[in-house]
Amino acid sequence: MVSVSMASDVQLAVEAAQAGAAVVRGMYGTVLSRTEKAGGDFATDADVAAEDAILGVLRTARPDDAVTGEESGETGAGGAERRWLVDPLCGTLNYAVQNMLVAVNVALRVGSGVTAAASADPFSGEVFWTDGVGAFVRKDGVDEELSPSPGSCLVDVNLDAPFPNAPDFRAVHLLAAPEFSERFRPRVVSTTLAVAWVAAGRRAAYVTDGDLRDSVHFAAGIALCEAAGCVVTDLRGLPPHTGRGGLIAAADRETHAALLGMVRAQAPAG
Repeated sequence: MVSVSMASDVQLAVEAAQAGAAVVRGMYGTVLSRTEKAGGDFATDADVAAEDAILGVLRTARPDDAVTGEESGETGAGGAERRWLVDPLCGTLNYAVQNMLVAVNVALRVGSGVTAAASADPFSGEVFWTDGVGAFVRKDGVDEELSPSPGSCLVDVNLDAPFPNAPDFRAVHLLAAPEFSERFRPRVVSTTLAVAWVAAGRRAAYVTDGDLRDSVHFAAGIALCEAAGCVVTDLRGLPPHTGRGGLIAAADRETHAALLGMVRAQAPAG
């Protein structure tokens, strides 16, 4: 087994995500205290413990790298070339009510791009990972290349606030559009595990609003989709993080074009 200190960045991302996933899995169903955040959000003991486990792996191997953790905030130089983005438990509310739809996300941004990322499902044992070139899922020590597919017609739409592009775009209006229901079957899964599912061919697309630059929630999923060959843009069809924000990650160009057209139709003419 490769030592943590000698591991490649992608090996480290996978190991860190697995360390967090082990904590999340082990604390599932226990009595958890909550720490309230702004906007009705909260963290549990499991969020904090999982992040501690992830940071322990990262800091042992890469003590000079900067880190942004969902619970611990930013450490290291503000303009660091290398920054790890850590979301120890994406789907905290799901988890708190004993719903197993959660993810543990770890991504490394080097410069302006993500070069290594892992998104772990604590309960299936799967880890979706990318080295920035290919995208794979690891289960029981075996890696399988991800293959996006629009065949399911399932599209996940994130309905959680904030909505910086309102009133030009509201996710709930997308779900209500007749052309959406004629072509797609909506799903609302409150965890970014659903973004990895697009890369894996388990969803046709994922749509959300929000400023996703250096997002601990979305960095891993976006990197997975891009490496798998999905069509990934913001809500205006521009490359991610270059325009007004939001995300359309689709398995193919046809699906992406259909969703982009529906999003554009919400904005007033002119």
